[in-house]
Amino acid sequence: MNELKNNKTVEMTKFLAILFAICSGLAIGNLYWSQPLLVQIMNSFGLPAANGGLLVTATQIGYAIGIFFIVPLGDFVQRKRLIIIVMALSIIALISCALSPSFIILSLSLFSMGIVTISGQIILPLAGDLSKEEERGHIVGIVSSGITTGILFSRFASGIIAGFWGWRSVYLIAAILNLIMVLTIIYVLPEIPRKNKLKSYKKLLLSVFTTFKRHETLPKILLHSGLIFGLVFNIFWTSITFLLSGEPFNYNTFQIGLVSLAGLTAAVFGLGIGKLQDKGLSVPALGIFIIISLVTMLCGLVFYDSIIAIIIIAAIISVAVQGISVLTQARLFNLSNEERSRLNTVFVVNNFIFGAIGSALSSLLWS
Repeated sequence: MNELKNNKTVEMTKFLAILFAICSGLAIGNLYWSQPLLVQIMNSFGLPAANGGLLVTATQIGYAIGIFFIVPLGDFVQRKRLIIIVMALSIIALISCALSPSFIILSLSLFSMGIVTISGQIILPLAGDLSKEEERGHIVGIVSSGITTGILFSRFASGIIAGFWGWRSVYLIAAILNLIMVLTIIYVLPEIPRKNKLKSYKKLLLSVFTTFKRHETLPKILLHSGLIFGLVFNIFWTSITFLLSGEPFNYNTFQIGLVSLAGLTAAVFGLGIGKLQDKGLSVPALGIFIIISLVTMLCGLVFYDSIIAIIIIAAIISVAVQGISVLTQARLFNLSNEERSRLNTVFVVNNFIFGAIGSALSSLLWS
């Protein structure tokens, strides 16, 4: 039975939505701490800087595995317990990263952390479950903005922290922040009954693939999100890194990180974007956001030599892409009350695949 019918005491409040946003942002941020640190990490192990890309790959592969094999469980198990378990495992993995004596151990630690730092993708469907139908878009927008902020903040903060205390301190501080958050979740989040009984884990995983048969509009939702959020957005930000690191800018990683903060506008606007779904305006709004994202890409082609223009374009495209992400995810959660975790699994894996293609395509086009 639907858990909302069984549990009248659990209600989605603004406080709980903000808590979910912070927790989700912290979880997704764990994936990105290493990106500005790769050169420093490689130097500490006496290895070529080019090998640092393997650390990012290990983390991403682990995350993909965690999304597929763990997140669907959200439709069947007690989610408070599941969130606490994966967050506790994330803390252990972060400490292992900080104490890693070798490159291989660090790679394995990051791989393990990728698998378990998926609490944000369990929390987002949970937020959809606990929300009233007329507020679901708004709540999803708040939590989604937390995820966006976590990605940007982790990239920016890790470079600053490592500059003062070294790269290992980044993972120790991240472990402390995750510990504080898991204790908060234990204290604040009430018990939430599971929605369905898990009869077979194998059937659960197979049901992820059969969601396409049960929901005819799912392919369209995934296509909108994949092409813009996954493909175009990754092409844009990967190209920006190449552009700013070369002539005429010659920016270092810290300066590039400052430019990336323009993406915070997406987190701010994302708080209200979900209301468009609640008002029944998601389809026209999606069309407008898609047009804006494509127009801003064309503007980037024209004004690529102006840093002011680049910052403005980055801010606008971030808002447009955030709008597409929030609205498509809100529409996704409206498809079924019983399958939101599995639908979110399909959504994230879809974006992950399109994002990988976008990053690779960007490198190819740039060269």
